Amino acid sequence: MLRPACLVVALLLAAAPAWGGGRLQIVTTSTDLKALVEAVGGDRVRVTSLAPAIHAPHQVDVKPSQLADLRSAELLVRVGLDHEPWLARVLRTVNDPKFTPGGPNNLDVSRGIVLLQSETARVQSERGVHVHGFGNTHYWLDPDNAHPITRAILAALTRLDPASGFIFDAQRASFLARLDAGLARWTRSMAPYHGTRVVTVHDTWPYFARRFGLVIAGALEPTPGVPPSPSHLAVLVQRMRETRVRFLLASPDSDTSVINQVSLKSGARAVILAASVGADPAVPDYVSLFDVNVGRLTEALTAP
Repeated sequence: MLRPACLVVALLLAAAPAWGGGRLQIVTTSTDLKALVEAVGGDRVRVTSLAPAIHAPHQVDVKPSQLADLRSAELLVRVGLDHEPWLARVLRTVNDPKFTPGGPNNLDVSRGIVLLQSETARVQSERGVHVHGFGNTHYWLDPDNAHPITRAILAALTRLDPASGFIFDAQRASFLARLDAGLARWTRSMAPYHGTRVVTVHDTWPYFARRFGLVIAGALEPTPGVPPSPSHLAVLVQRMRETRVRFLLASPDSDTSVINQVSLKSGARAVILAASVGADPAVPDYVSLFDVNVGRLTEALTAP
């Protein structure tokens, strides 16, 4: 039986951080995950994102300084599926067994998500064109998915820093209360427009559309990541006119000339939405991502 003094020492050792103290160094593969880790971890984490807010779909050039961040990190948090075909090359370069896929320090937050478009698995090289081969990867654009994502983050941070677990839990609860209040507000705002048909540029928006009652009638890209041909655009524009699609959802990095061409020929209004935290100066965090996007959509939907 442990003496009282020994018991205190044992409890302190059990609660000791797994990385040696100080702020937890976390690396994420997206600015959205960075925002969610920060929401749970607060000032007890330092988080960097390997991918910028705006980049070519599923293509990222990682800088040497970011490789150094990853080498010193205690945890990698990633979107998973085939969203990051560039990540395998990065992990080979870093060559740290700590980040072995499936290991506790390589957190794939897609595992708690009910995925869309997962009916047919498509497998290809990490260098090939991205095709959402295991389900659509843009699941963070349903704000309700922040619940399972932050649950996984909470568990990982608490494992690394048990003594701060109650703080992480309280910070997550505070964030989710703010998010859920926003979700109720966004749902009310979008309710009058349930069933509105839209066309997108990249296949980014199915989770957002399902949550807020939009119907995606088509995409400019015939396959995710593949630029549209003139013949594809001609057929799409004709169908948009026939079915009276009034809105085209684009992102700040979308090809302006193609957007303007399709908008002019189809009569659909282009609405620029931010697909990630930081993609627009008005979107510094996860909740504002939906405040801005829902606001822009409702403004367009109510315009004459």
